[in-house]
Amino acid sequence: MHPAGATALSLFLLLCSITSLNVVFAAAGESPLTPMASLMRYWNNHISNNLTMPDFLLKKASPLTTIQNAAFSKIAADPNKLSANLPQFCSQANLFCFPDLVNSPDNHTKDVNFQNYKDDSGNFTNYGTNQVTGNDTFKTYSEDGNAVLGSFRRYSRDSIDHNDGFDSYATNANVVDQSFNTYGTSATGGKGQFSNFSAGANMPNHKFQTYSDSADHRSQSFTVYTDSANSGDVKFASYGKHGNGDSNSFNGYGKDSNVIGSSFANYGEKGNAPNDTFTNYGTNTNVPKNTFNTYGNGANGQTGTFTSYRDQANVGDDTFQNYASKSNSSDIKFANYGQSFNEGTDNFENYGNNATGSKLGFNTYGVNNSFTGYNKVGSTFVSYINTTNTNSIATEGRRVNNKWSVEPGKFFKEAMLIDGSFIQMPDIRDKMPKRSFLPRTIVSKLPFSTSKLNEMKKIFRAGDNESSVSNMMIEALGDCERAASVGETKKCVASIEDMIDFATSILGRNVVVRSMAMNVNRTYSRKVVLGNVKGINGGKVTKSVSCHQSLYPYMLYYCHSVPNVRVYEADMFDPETNEKLNHGTAICHLDTSAWSATHGAFIALGSSPGQTEVCHWIFEGDMTWATAD
Repeated sequence: MHPAGATALSLFLLLCSITSLNVVFAAAGESPLTPMASLMRYWNNHISNNLTMPDFLLKKASPLTTIQNAAFSKIAADPNKLSANLPQFCSQANLFCFPDLVNSPDNHTKDVNFQNYKDDSGNFTNYGTNQVTGNDTFKTYSEDGNAVLGSFRRYSRDSIDHNDGFDSYATNANVVDQSFNTYGTSATGGKGQFSNFSAGANMPNHKFQTYSDSADHRSQSFTVYTDSANSGDVKFASYGKHGNGDSNSFNGYGKDSNVIGSSFANYGEKGNAPNDTFTNYGTNTNVPKNTFNTYGNGANGQTGTFTSYRDQANVGDDTFQNYASKSNSSDIKFANYGQSFNEGTDNFENYGNNATGSKLGFNTYGVNNSFTGYNKVGSTFVSYINTTNTNSIATEGRRVNNKWSVEPGKFFKEAMLIDGSFIQMPDIRDKMPKRSFLPRTIVSKLPFSTSKLNEMKKIFRAGDNESSVSNMMIEALGDCERAASVGETKKCVASIEDMIDFATSILGRNVVVRSMAMNVNRTYSRKVVLGNVKGINGGKVTKSVSCHQSLYPYMLYYCHSVPNVRVYEADMFDPETNEKLNHGTAICHLDTSAWSATHGAFIALGSSPGQTEVCHWIFEGDMTWATAD
């Protein structure tokens, strides 16, 4: 055929294709100019096997209309304009944004029971001021909330014998940002009780600043605080400053949590006779990080007890800087401290510096500790295991008996992936906030780099560097900007088009994307029977592209190539009724030689890097790409 004729034919076929798609969109009530329609055309043009886009991926596409897309595309490059329109942008584009704080509730003159309270943006400023006796209870407050934003500023100020109870507060919430600023200032007596506070939360971020400042004989207890929480920070700054006879109890704080950080700065500063107890603090946690900076500075008659602190934790780091410095007659005891499965590090710098008449005791203290400028007067070390004694019987016994646990079923071996195999399923539910991708035309104009962090924060009203939104951005940037591992190719994608481009650049255009079926509530944390197990690409060793959600206001995925794997699909059945429950995708990593020896997979499987393959399910919300059979 003549070249001109071939060009004309190609143009004709393209126009027919576009016309045909437009007819389909019109029939479905969908404008051919919406971001979703554009995405579907992009899929059809870049995936060569005529497979339709799977429903789980299509549901993540932008819901913006043609007019909304055009409007936000126009202002996307201007942080000021986009920030000014943030509520509309978040609502119409289905983004994850913190709500603005609502007006302060009216002052109440009687006890208030906030039970089954669902407001995720409560501003309790000056609440309970000057109250005498009585009880305020926050029970099942914002349970299962998405973005729980609360401010307790000057709460219970100048109160007398007034009790505040936070029971089941923001439990199982997704992202929690709570600020307790000058809470209980100058209060006399009374109690603040935090029980089941943010238990099971995905990303708790709590700030206690000048909490109980100048209080007199007020007690605070933190029981089952951030229990089983994931990836958050709790900051206590100037907590109990100038307090008199205050009692603080941390029992079961952060138990079973994952990567929780706690910071105590100027805690109990110049307090008189404070009594602080840390019992089972950080028990069974994964990589906790705690900082005690000038804790109890200038305190008089302070009593502090750390019992079973960070017991059975995996790694973890604690820093005690100027702890109990310039104190008078303080009594600090560390009993069974740091008995972790994989030892972390503890740094004591200027601990007890310039203290007078203080007693500092360490009883059965862990390993890997550094003491710089330590006040040795009045200090005792009993059954202390130092870094040169790692082969002692005590150390070896602890490694065997106090093994940090990994959720059953989270990792398994390839031999389990056969028909009829009974297997424990972990909790694979998607716990990320519900969001959508942004169209490429918008997201390509938004800043996303460490050098543009201030612009990013301005757009999404992130506030100070300690807010949940700021932490979210910094963590996402850290994952996206870090150097790739050996043999890894990685990219963060903020549009489905970018994800398609990355996957096809590595695997070619004949690809299939898979995820866990969406009825995961029927299979999480229970035993199932596998059936119809199928190895993708005939069960041959292959490579895939795995994409994992990152927490960010709009949908963001961390995608990376994974060489030397086998990918499987399997149905899951009820062991008793044989009812089909779900359909899942699993990936087996065959080369683990470059993995960390402290990786949870080796803890669960009892092996070490390079000695075993590691398999896991693709969690709901995540996905893996592989070439089509």
